[in-house]
Amino acid sequence: MEERVRNSALNAALNLREMVAMPSFSGEEERVSQFLAERLEEDGVNVNKVGNNLWVLAHDYNPSKPTLMLNSHMDTVRPASSYSFDPYNPPQDELMVKGLGSNDAGASVVCLIEVLKILRSTPLPFNLLLAITAEEENSGPKGMKMLYPNLPPIDCAIIGEPTKMEAAIAERGLLVIDAISNGISGHAAREEGVNAILIAHRDISKILSYKFDKISPVMGSVKVSVTKIEAGREHNVIPDKCCFTMDIRPNEMYSNEEIFNKLQELLESNLKARSFSNKCSMTPNDHELIKCAERCGIVQYVSPTTSDWMRVSVPAIKMGPGDSSRSHKADEYVTKEELSSGIEKYLKFINNLNIKR
Repeated sequence: MEERVRNSALNAALNLREMVAMPSFSGEEERVSQFLAERLEEDGVNVNKVGNNLWVLAHDYNPSKPTLMLNSHMDTVRPASSYSFDPYNPPQDELMVKGLGSNDAGASVVCLIEVLKILRSTPLPFNLLLAITAEEENSGPKGMKMLYPNLPPIDCAIIGEPTKMEAAIAERGLLVIDAISNGISGHAAREEGVNAILIAHRDISKILSYKFDKISPVMGSVKVSVTKIEAGREHNVIPDKCCFTMDIRPNEMYSNEEIFNKLQELLESNLKARSFSNKCSMTPNDHELIKCAERCGIVQYVSPTTSDWMRVSVPAIKMGPGDSSRSHKADEYVTKEELSSGIEKYLKFINNLNIKR
């Protein structure tokens, strides 16, 4: 098995280099989707496509068995402007694979493919399904939202994201709110107008001092950050509109709608949520996924970032090679040792898993 893992890790690195060379921004994954489908088909795997999403089974589907879904995403954000090398044609390195999407989440994609290929020759007490999704980074409608209803019934899932192969047993949701502060324009040299910037300032001060009183024993407090502000067009005109944006990381004690309503009651500005669907996710402590992580000696934690976990309706953990701190940054990379260790630890976890309906 050690030799099989080494060979699989080499193959994963080669496939990852080719993935990196293909721009695959959210909604533009056609090329990388076709590449991954061809690689799977070359190994005799029957590939199902739903849009740019792919899903495959390790064995013939048995409806009497529970189903474990392995999932990761093929799309990327756009590259940071501060890359020191071409993000699609990075320099070759003996110890790592560099480039956009190598860490988030190409490493998980290629490792999970190798895991599925290895386990195709092993009888399992559950169905094993691999889903590689599009539009994860922008929460788009043609990713997991479109794929999930087309899959066989799923009982639990492993979501591949860069976690250093630690197990995220919960993750915060995401609520993005755009606020508009309305004033009255006037000449800056006269006692005229109502300054929308000052209205926004009052509201932002309220946001910074406000505390949501329900604190989760797992996720802690609701976190609200003001991340963008825009106002004014001329130096001598009192602005009649100021726009700012809040990035909110909920806990499981509040629904996104409850948080929105509390903030609208608190603030003078008019609020609009971009989406209410990015909910918190948390797997019960007594679930087999958690017990298996404990048996395998895997560190558990709560993730501050979102993933396709929030788009599935089953217990899950988030676990994959790489490090979340490298995601969405310049000079992204994953080490070859992380790929090898990822394949090995995925195999150990799955082979120790005893899921039941």
